[in-house]
Amino acid sequence: MTVPQLDAPLYDEMRLAHSISWWDEVAECTLVMSQPAIDRELWYEFLRGAARSYRKHGVERVLDVAAIRHGDDTSLFWVAIDSAGRVVGGVRAKGPLTSAQESHALVEWAGQPGLPAVHKMITDRLPFGVVEIKSAWVTDDIDRNRSLTDVLARVPLHSTAALNAQFAMATAASHVIARWISSGGVVAARIPATPYPDDRYRTKIMWWDRNTFANYAEPIQSATTLTEIVALNRHLDPLRDGAVRQASTV
Repeated sequence: MTVPQLDAPLYDEMRLAHSISWWDEVAECTLVMSQPAIDRELWYEFLRGAARSYRKHGVERVLDVAAIRHGDDTSLFWVAIDSAGRVVGGVRAKGPLTSAQESHALVEWAGQPGLPAVHKMITDRLPFGVVEIKSAWVTDDIDRNRSLTDVLARVPLHSTAALNAQFAMATAASHVIARWISSGGVVAARIPATPYPDDRYRTKIMWWDRNTFANYAEPIQSATTLTEIVALNRHLDPLRDGAVRQASTV
């Protein structure tokens, strides 16, 4: 199986002229990739949904909406919109990171035995590009939760493709990790879980490698991811070409 590669040179900052979206027939939703600067109302809608979800589970302080509201550290955000026009889930992407200190994982493992290993794991991957996935949420509707999670589980890989990075990372409580690694994420088993945000949780770190994810993903998730990345690249290639031409004239 051949994984689509990005051969375009890295450039300082990826700026979208408009959002990119497609319809997912299985989840019956439109998946939208955008940026806070060009889609403020959709960004705020994503944050409102995340705040409701995190509040319901008693962990709203983890989200810290006030700190991320301006979107300065968010390279991309993704939302799922149902046929009625409601945002029913989403995630945001930070990066590519320039240092391990930029990762929220260091906050989550602060004071824990696994902190040095987390720091090293991130630092070792920085030369290849690391994108951090944060603020994930989906509707509590039982009939839709699983299919929406499958859609959003592919977003770490789409984010690496869009931002020309090899790796994506995320942290999640152990009881939900299985739903998010269906797209080929691998849990860092050697790093002890951290009781974050409180003692009710055992949070683990997981990684997606754009070059090898197909070896670990569920077959349907792997096939769908590859198809979607090809389609995403068709939208992004003109943007990359323009960025390279602009850089060559500086």
